[in-house]
Amino acid sequence: MACFERVSPALREILTRIHRAERPIEVDHHVHEFGSVHYHVKHSVTDSVYTYLSVSTPLLSSQGLPISSQLLPQHTLEMVNGIFPRVMEALVPPNEGYQLTLKLDISRIPHDNNKASTKMISDIASVQSVLVSNQLKEILKSVDSQEIGHGIYKPIKLIYHPREPFFVIKQPAKMSAIFPMRFKEKEDVIIATTFFQELMDVGSTEAFRKAPHCIWSPIPPAELRGEPIEDLSTNGGFLSFDITPQHVQGKKLEKTVWNLLNVYAFVKWHVKSSRGFVQRRMRMRLDKLVQPLREVENEEDDEQRETRKKKNKKKKVDGGCTNVRKWIRVSKKKILERNEELGKRIRSRIKIRCFSRLRRKWLRMPKFSPVTRYMKLE
Repeated sequence: MACFERVSPALREILTRIHRAERPIEVDHHVHEFGSVHYHVKHSVTDSVYTYLSVSTPLLSSQGLPISSQLLPQHTLEMVNGIFPRVMEALVPPNEGYQLTLKLDISRIPHDNNKASTKMISDIASVQSVLVSNQLKEILKSVDSQEIGHGIYKPIKLIYHPREPFFVIKQPAKMSAIFPMRFKEKEDVIIATTFFQELMDVGSTEAFRKAPHCIWSPIPPAELRGEPIEDLSTNGGFLSFDITPQHVQGKKLEKTVWNLLNVYAFVKWHVKSSRGFVQRRMRMRLDKLVQPLREVENEEDDEQRETRKKKNKKKKVDGGCTNVRKWIRVSKKKILERNEELGKRIRSRIKIRCFSRLRRKWLRMPKFSPVTRYMKLE
């Protein structure tokens, strides 16, 4: 469905950059929004006066009120041209693949008044909402008509998104908008059902008596009898709003139309936010419940760590005394055998090369008596 804001943020940023540029810039952007809206903005340096904006959007189609996907009704083009006649002009025919092509003269937007220029650019960036809401606006304008004829109560099926059609039923003095609600997951169905019931309760209070009357039913309303079964097969029930003449007077018409186009988007946003809030609170609650167990577990870990340290210290002390104890346990016989072996090693001759040569030289010398040796030396 459409976004909550009428203004396209990306389109507004591009147009603002072109408007505030000190010199002409080259721009050729393709912007996709909401999965189905396509913008093409083109601004050339050679033709710096004009900026061309092409828009492609899925228009509302209805039973009995067909709209071409390529050509817009004349009153829609007149409405677009009437936004800023001096600044924007709708080209006929539009560029291929688009429902609308605008020729913008951004130089006519004032530069000295920042507030006024921002408002004008925002109005230009909201042209997609004008295209989408135009048909529904024409239908709601006839809410105060007193015509009663054949087929006046026949539902008008409006399709903006293939999976999100809704019905508008003309009735005397009011008009009903019925939305079949479908959800992919069971949790979303539970949250949405609670939301619809609270919405009915709040809408019936005195503070909201001027708001459209809201009704939710798990079964199809009587006004949808005879519709195809695929349109009535839902898991979230049917949400209905009664539109009276006071809701379409003056500026209220634009607001009412846009709110009806955003019913699906608002419900999905509420369900998603509620689901995230519930999950966040559940995680916080779980953390509080698990916290005592974590503290006990940490204490046990500390105790086990201390016990392990004590065991390691004991092993070190025991390990140092083990060799002594083993030595003490050796028998006397083994000690004597080791000493005897050690003595044999000590008594073995040690051969030194230099001493061996001196010994051999000494043996070759003549043998003299001590007296002769002494006399010779003198």
